Amino acid sequence: MKYFFLSEGWTIGRVWASDGLWQITAWRRQPDIQRLNICLVESNELLWLYRVEEVILTVEVKPTTSAASSDTIGQVVLKRLMSAEQVIERLGTAETRCHLQNLQSVVQ
Repeated sequence: MKYFFLSEGWTIGRVWASDGLWQITAWRRQPDIQRLNICLVESNELLWLYRVEEVILTVEVKPTTSAASSDTIGQVVLKRLMSAEQVIERLGTAETRCHLQNLQSVVQ
């Protein structure tokens, strides 16, 4: 698995694998990209941790329409996704908070 952090208010656009732009018809499925319930807080900005399958090489991200403004970057292409070790190192050096949903089902 590979990982990346994405700011609150941003969304995933196009995805590239080793053979080029992800084609749903060729792969017969969407790429496996999951937002985890862990985020970093930096300068009052939430950065959510995402997990992607190993075959994904590059992810395009862009602000949602509600977050977009004239001074916002239009889109960004993430080319260097992180390993699990890099994520743990980053979490260890940052102010972190865990976003828990439905804690009751985990405890039972």
